[in-house]
Amino acid sequence: MPTPPPTGPLVTLDTLRTQLRELGVRPGETLLAHTSLSSLGWVNGGAVTVVRALLDALGPDGTVVVPTQTGDLSDPAVWADPPVPPEWWAAIRATMPAYDPRITPARRVGVVPETVRTWPGALRSAHPQTSFAAIGPRAAEVTEGHAPDCRLGERSPLARLEAMGARVLLLGAGYASCTSFHLAEYRIPSPRVAVGRPGPEGWETVTEVSISSDRFDELGHDFERDRPVVRGKVGAAEARLFPVADAVAYAERWLAVHRPREEE
Repeated sequence: MPTPPPTGPLVTLDTLRTQLRELGVRPGETLLAHTSLSSLGWVNGGAVTVVRALLDALGPDGTVVVPTQTGDLSDPAVWADPPVPPEWWAAIRATMPAYDPRITPARRVGVVPETVRTWPGALRSAHPQTSFAAIGPRAAEVTEGHAPDCRLGERSPLARLEAMGARVLLLGAGYASCTSFHLAEYRIPSPRVAVGRPGPEGWETVTEVSISSDRFDELGHDFERDRPVVRGKVGAAEARLFPVADAVAYAERWLAVHRPREEE
Protein backbone atom coordinates (compact mmCIF):
# COMPACT_ATOMS: atom_id res chain seq x y z
CA MET A 1 0.00 0.00 0.00
CA PRO A 2 1.30 3.51 -0.75
CA THR A 3 2.20 5.70 2.20
CA PRO A 4 -0.63 8.16 2.87
CA PRO A 5 0.24 11.85 2.48
CA PRO A 6 0.92 13.82 5.68
CA THR A 7 -2.08 15.48 7.27
CA GLY A 8 -0.19 18.53 8.48
CA PRO A 9 -0.18 21.21 9.39
CA LEU A 10 3.04 22.19 7.65
CA VAL A 11 5.32 23.60 10.36
CA THR A 12 8.50 25.53 9.62
CA LEU A 13 11.33 26.98 11.67
CA ASP A 14 9.69 30.40 11.54
CA THR A 15 6.35 28.90 12.63
CA LEU A 16 7.87 27.31 15.71
CA ARG A 17 10.09 30.24 16.63
CA THR A 18 7.19 32.69 16.40
CA GLN A 19 4.70 30.52 18.27
CA LEU A 20 7.15 29.72 21.05
CA ARG A 21 7.67 33.44 21.61
CA GLU A 22 3.91 34.04 21.49
CA LEU A 23 3.45 31.30 24.08
CA GLY A 24 5.78 33.21 26.40
CA VAL A 25 9.23 31.68 26.02
CA ARG A 26 11.58 34.47 27.07
CA PRO A 27 15.04 35.24 25.70
CA GLY A 28 17.71 34.41 28.26
CA GLU A 29 15.71 31.98 30.38
CA THR A 30 16.46 28.36 31.16
CA LEU A 31 13.87 25.94 29.86
CA LEU A 32 13.35 22.24 30.64
CA ALA A 33 11.63 20.94 27.51
CA HIS A 34 9.58 17.78 27.24
CA THR A 35 8.63 17.29 23.61
CA SER A 36 6.63 15.17 21.18
CA LEU A 37 7.76 15.76 17.62
CA SER A 38 4.86 13.87 16.07
CA SER A 39 2.29 16.04 17.86
CA LEU A 40 3.54 19.23 16.18
CA GLY A 41 2.41 18.34 12.66
CA TRP A 42 4.64 17.93 9.62
CA VAL A 43 7.80 19.73 10.73
CA ASN A 44 10.04 20.71 7.83
CA GLY A 45 13.46 19.57 9.06
CA GLY A 46 12.14 17.42 11.89
CA ALA A 47 13.86 17.44 15.27
CA VAL A 48 16.69 19.69 14.07
CA THR A 49 14.15 22.39 13.27
CA VAL A 50 12.56 22.03 16.72
CA VAL A 51 15.91 22.43 18.48
CA ARG A 52 16.82 25.42 16.33
CA ALA A 53 13.48 27.03 17.11
CA LEU A 54 13.98 26.53 20.84
CA LEU A 55 17.47 28.01 20.69
CA ASP A 56 16.28 30.95 18.58
CA ALA A 57 13.39 31.68 20.97
CA LEU A 58 15.74 31.56 23.96
CA GLY A 59 18.45 33.61 22.28
CA PRO A 60 22.19 33.43 22.96
CA ASP A 61 21.77 33.92 26.71
CA GLY A 62 19.16 31.16 27.10
CA THR A 63 19.66 27.49 27.90
CA VAL A 64 17.57 24.54 26.79
CA VAL A 65 17.57 21.35 28.86
CA VAL A 66 16.07 17.96 27.96
CA PRO A 67 15.89 14.53 29.63
CA THR A 68 18.23 12.03 27.96
CA GLN A 69 17.31 8.99 29.99
CA THR A 70 18.75 5.54 29.43
CA GLY A 71 16.37 3.21 31.18
CA ASP A 72 17.66 0.24 29.20
CA LEU A 73 20.82 0.35 31.34
CA SER A 74 18.99 -1.56 34.05
CA ASP A 75 18.47 -5.03 35.44
CA PRO A 76 16.98 -7.30 32.75
CA ALA A 77 14.98 -9.01 35.51
CA VAL A 78 12.64 -5.99 35.58
CA TRP A 79 12.26 -5.53 31.82
CA ALA A 80 8.67 -5.83 30.66
CA ASP A 81 8.46 -4.13 27.25
CA PRO A 82 9.56 -6.63 26.07
CA PRO A 83 10.81 -9.06 28.72
CA VAL A 84 13.79 -11.29 28.03
CA PRO A 85 14.20 -14.95 29.04
CA PRO A 86 15.49 -15.44 32.60
CA GLU A 87 18.30 -17.63 31.33
CA TRP A 88 19.72 -14.55 29.55
CA TRP A 89 19.84 -12.32 32.63
CA ALA A 90 23.29 -13.25 33.91
CA ALA A 91 24.91 -12.85 30.49
CA ILE A 92 23.20 -9.51 29.91
CA ARG A 93 24.40 -8.17 33.27
CA ALA A 94 27.94 -9.37 32.59
CA THR A 95 28.21 -7.83 29.12
CA MET A 96 26.05 -4.69 29.18
CA PRO A 97 28.17 -1.64 28.21
CA ALA A 98 28.50 1.00 30.93
CA TYR A 99 27.05 4.46 30.47
CA ASP A 100 29.18 6.91 28.52
CA PRO A 101 27.67 10.43 28.38
CA ARG A 102 29.39 11.07 25.07
CA ILE A 103 27.95 8.14 23.12
CA THR A 104 25.17 6.34 25.01
CA PRO A 105 21.95 7.20 23.16
CA ALA A 106 18.86 8.45 24.94
CA ARG A 107 16.01 5.96 24.98
CA ARG A 108 12.24 6.37 24.99
CA VAL A 109 12.24 10.15 25.42
CA GLY A 110 11.80 11.03 21.74
CA VAL A 111 14.00 12.21 18.91
CA VAL A 112 14.30 15.83 20.07
CA PRO A 113 16.30 14.97 23.24
CA GLU A 114 18.61 12.77 21.22
CA THR A 115 19.12 15.67 18.81
CA VAL A 116 19.97 17.99 21.71
CA ARG A 117 22.38 15.39 23.12
CA THR A 118 24.37 15.30 19.89
CA TRP A 119 24.21 19.07 19.22
CA PRO A 120 27.57 20.86 19.01
CA GLY A 121 28.48 22.18 22.45
CA ALA A 122 25.85 20.18 24.34
CA LEU A 123 26.72 18.93 27.83
CA ARG A 124 25.22 15.90 29.55
CA SER A 125 24.94 14.91 33.18
CA ALA A 126 26.64 11.84 34.61
CA HIS A 127 23.83 9.70 35.98
CA PRO A 128 23.81 6.40 34.06
CA GLN A 129 20.01 6.11 33.90
CA THR A 130 18.42 9.58 34.28
CA SER A 131 20.77 12.03 32.61
CA PHE A 132 19.88 15.45 31.22
CA ALA A 133 21.51 17.28 28.31
CA ALA A 134 21.72 21.05 27.91
CA ILE A 135 22.79 23.66 25.38
CA GLY A 136 23.55 27.23 26.37
CA PRO A 137 25.59 29.36 28.77
CA ARG A 138 24.14 27.66 31.89
CA ALA A 139 24.52 24.11 30.57
CA ALA A 140 27.44 23.27 32.85
CA GLU A 141 25.65 24.70 35.89
CA VAL A 142 22.67 22.45 35.14
CA THR A 143 24.47 19.22 34.32
CA GLU A 144 27.47 19.13 36.68
CA GLY A 145 27.34 17.20 39.92
CA HIS A 146 24.57 14.73 39.05
CA ALA A 147 25.23 12.15 41.75
CA PRO A 148 25.29 8.50 40.67
CA ASP A 149 22.93 7.52 43.52
CA CYS A 150 20.40 10.33 42.94
CA ARG A 151 18.30 9.81 39.86
CA LEU A 152 15.95 12.80 40.07
CA GLY A 153 16.46 14.28 43.53
CA GLU A 154 18.40 16.96 45.36
CA ARG A 155 21.72 16.18 43.66
CA SER A 156 20.26 16.07 40.16
CA PRO A 157 19.75 18.74 37.50
CA LEU A 158 16.11 19.06 38.60
CA ALA A 159 17.13 20.68 41.89
CA ARG A 160 19.52 22.96 39.99
CA LEU A 161 16.75 23.98 37.62
CA GLU A 162 14.39 24.68 40.51
CA ALA A 163 16.99 26.88 42.24
CA MET A 164 17.79 28.90 39.13
CA GLY A 165 14.14 29.71 38.38
CA ALA A 166 13.87 27.58 35.25
CA ARG A 167 10.54 26.83 33.64
CA VAL A 168 9.08 23.64 32.14
CA LEU A 169 7.88 23.54 28.54
CA LEU A 170 5.51 20.68 27.71
CA LEU A 171 5.52 20.76 23.91
CA GLY A 172 2.98 18.18 22.85
CA ALA A 173 3.91 16.10 25.89
CA GLY A 174 1.57 15.39 28.78
CA TYR A 175 2.07 15.70 32.51
CA ALA A 176 3.05 12.04 32.69
CA SER A 177 6.35 13.20 31.15
CA CYS A 178 6.90 15.99 33.69
CA THR A 179 10.15 15.00 35.42
CA SER A 180 9.85 17.91 37.86
CA PHE A 181 7.15 16.00 39.74
CA HIS A 182 9.74 13.34 40.56
CA LEU A 183 11.80 15.80 42.60
CA ALA A 184 8.83 16.01 44.96
CA GLU A 185 9.08 12.25 45.56
CA TYR A 186 12.46 12.84 47.22
CA ARG A 187 10.92 15.33 49.66
CA ILE A 188 8.10 13.19 51.01
CA PRO A 189 8.16 9.72 52.59
CA SER A 190 8.97 7.29 49.78
CA PRO A 191 10.16 3.69 49.66
CA ARG A 192 13.71 2.91 48.63
CA VAL A 193 14.64 0.25 46.13
CA ALA A 194 17.72 -1.59 44.91
CA VAL A 195 18.61 -0.43 41.39
CA GLY A 196 20.88 -2.58 39.24
CA ARG A 197 22.93 -1.23 36.35
CA PRO A 198 26.26 -1.64 34.55
CA GLY A 199 29.14 0.33 36.04
CA PRO A 200 32.76 1.05 35.14
CA GLU A 201 33.90 -1.94 37.21
CA GLY A 202 31.08 -4.28 36.23
CA TRP A 203 27.53 -4.83 37.42
CA GLU A 204 26.57 -2.73 40.43
CA THR A 205 23.56 -2.16 42.65
CA VAL A 206 22.69 1.11 44.40
CA THR A 207 19.89 1.97 46.81
CA GLU A 208 17.64 4.72 45.48
CA VAL A 209 14.35 6.47 46.15
CA SER A 210 11.57 4.64 44.33
CA ILE A 211 10.21 6.86 41.57
CA SER A 212 6.96 6.41 39.68
CA SER A 213 4.91 8.50 37.25
CA ASP A 214 1.73 6.75 38.36
CA ARG A 215 -1.14 9.28 38.54
CA PHE A 216 1.02 12.13 37.21
CA ASP A 217 -1.75 12.89 34.67
CA GLU A 218 -4.18 13.44 37.56
CA LEU A 219 -1.58 15.49 39.42
CA GLY A 220 -1.04 17.64 36.33
CA HIS A 221 -4.78 18.20 35.89
CA ASP A 222 -5.11 19.50 39.44
CA PHE A 223 -1.90 21.54 39.19
CA GLU A 224 -3.20 23.27 36.07
CA ARG A 225 -6.54 23.93 37.77
CA ASP A 226 -4.98 25.48 40.86
CA ARG A 227 -1.78 27.16 39.64
CA PRO A 228 -0.97 29.58 36.80
CA VAL A 229 -0.02 27.57 33.72
CA VAL A 230 0.47 29.26 30.36
CA ARG A 231 -1.34 27.29 27.65
CA GLY A 232 -1.29 27.66 23.89
CA LYS A 233 -0.67 26.00 20.55
CA VAL A 234 2.65 25.41 18.86
CA GLY A 235 2.08 23.86 15.48
CA ALA A 236 -0.68 21.33 16.08
CA ALA A 237 0.52 20.59 19.60
CA GLU A 238 -0.86 21.67 22.94
CA ALA A 239 1.89 23.52 24.81
CA ARG A 240 2.21 24.41 28.48
CA LEU A 241 4.70 26.61 30.30
CA PHE A 242 5.20 26.88 34.07
CA PRO A 243 7.98 27.21 36.69
CA VAL A 244 9.80 24.10 37.85
CA ALA A 245 9.51 25.35 41.44
CA ASP A 246 5.70 25.64 41.22
CA ALA A 247 5.39 22.09 39.88
CA VAL A 248 7.62 20.64 42.61
CA ALA A 249 5.92 22.48 45.46
CA TYR A 250 2.44 21.50 44.29
CA ALA A 251 3.47 17.88 43.74
CA GLU A 252 4.88 17.61 47.27
CA ARG A 253 1.48 18.44 48.73
CA TRP A 254 -0.58 16.49 46.19
CA LEU A 255 1.41 13.25 46.29
CA ALA A 256 1.43 13.17 50.09
CA VAL A 257 -2.38 13.24 50.07
CA HIS A 258 -3.41 11.43 46.90
CA ARG A 259 -0.59 8.92 46.39
CA PRO A 260 1.00 8.30 49.80
CA ARG A 261 3.66 5.62 49.92
CA GLU A 262 5.26 4.10 52.97
CA GLU A 263 8.90 4.94 53.59
CA GLU A 264 10.99 1.82 54.01
